[in-house]
Amino acid sequence: MTQPFRSFVIFAEMRTGSNLLEATLNGVKRVTCFGEAFNPYMMGWPDKTELKGITMAERDADPHRLLAAIFDKPNHLPGFRYFHDHDPRVFDAIMEDRACAKIVLTRNPVDSYVSTALARATNQWKLNETETPIPAAARFDAEEFRQVTGEIEAFQLKVLHRLQVTGQAGFWLGYEDLRDAEVMTGLLHWLGRTDLERVEPANDQVPQNPRELAEKVENFDEMQAELARLDPFMLRKIPNFEPRKGPAVPSFLGAEAGKGLIFMPIKGGPSDSVARWLRAMGEVSADFNQNSLRQWKRQHVGHRSFTVLRHPLLRAWAAFDSLLRGRNAELRQILRDIHRVALPPDAELAAMEDSRKAELFAAFLDFLRRNLNAQTTLPCYPGWASQSEVLAGFARFGAPDMVLRESDLPRDLNWLAASAGIRAPADLPDPEPFPDFLNEQELRGAAKKAYLRDYVAFGFGGQP
Repeated sequence: MTQPFRSFVIFAEMRTGSNLLEATLNGVKRVTCFGEAFNPYMMGWPDKTELKGITMAERDADPHRLLAAIFDKPNHLPGFRYFHDHDPRVFDAIMEDRACAKIVLTRNPVDSYVSTALARATNQWKLNETETPIPAAARFDAEEFRQVTGEIEAFQLKVLHRLQVTGQAGFWLGYEDLRDAEVMTGLLHWLGRTDLERVEPANDQVPQNPRELAEKVENFDEMQAELARLDPFMLRKIPNFEPRKGPAVPSFLGAEAGKGLIFMPIKGGPSDSVARWLRAMGEVSADFNQNSLRQWKRQHVGHRSFTVLRHPLLRAWAAFDSLLRGRNAELRQILRDIHRVALPPDAELAAMEDSRKAELFAAFLDFLRRNLNAQTTLPCYPGWASQSEVLAGFARFGAPDMVLRESDLPRDLNWLAASAGIRAPADLPDPEPFPDFLNEQELRGAAKKAYLRDYVAFGFGGQP
């Protein structure tokens, strides 16, 4: 049985109607909303310097002290409003507290943005029925709008994800719901106040700017043109069902040359050539764990870390070539039996002609497309995982300083060495050869279908 809520938080943003929602809740006996308790610029409300006997300095030193004080109200339902830019140190505690009800309040982001701009221009943040709105028009700033809405969207997705992984449910409200008595009654019943027959929305606040957007925005045509460029339904989003990768720290190499170099290899790339280049300049450490790598970095002030991207078509070929030559007979058999890659018997693999290899490689690229989209039962092995996801895995420990490309290594490794204080870098070993048939149009197209994320993220062209 779910335990009753003992507190609540309102996840909202500026100009979403959170003041009105707070006023409605505060109009109910034994329910108190303590404003924007963790706003870094105020204590709950403007011009307040303390809350629950705790000063701003004390809150900033230990925000959990204020959180405990707010929630310590027996036979009462206390809460507060929390925006995306409020103190992040209490976020985890809020989300992990299952007795804390999560109310999520949203509004059309364009309306919110324009309303915020008008409030800043007039310094009129709330309006009651006896006050006169100050006439004004705002100017739409496309860059600011994209930044603000991007930050808010990321925060809302973070809240949603945490609710999902913890098995909790939030109460979702739109701006238009706040003056609906039935919705407000439903909210209080969900919070556990089933003793209330009807909850009327607060009536001491009125809409400030009930005008068309065209009247409230100076550059309305410019705003329309900018919004037309956006993709709210993410029609151009590249689907990503690839499993998350870890940072793969044990594969890193630490070279002592100069101030130190950390090579973060992407499996299937030119790792052997780069490792030989590093060893030609001196001692190289390996078999790191996260703790030993941190110690190495502390001991090598001024070090540089880097990784090397390989063209997706060449990397897919490296995976396929390894499959043909490696000790992975079981994997080859699964590809034959289930995944439509008609490899000949193992004894015949070495004698295959290039035309047959090209045909089978095309089938393997189609398998990779399905595998990276979670359409096969086989795991996504590191040797053919997308480089986008491998880099994301690195970033979970520490992103590389430099992301180089295999085709530019003769030039870029010299620059990298100079940045690490290496005056006479070794010569890069000759690149490994690749079959000429990889330039066939069909194979280039199949590789792009399999690795579209990498082609878009890193600007790879069709020909390696």
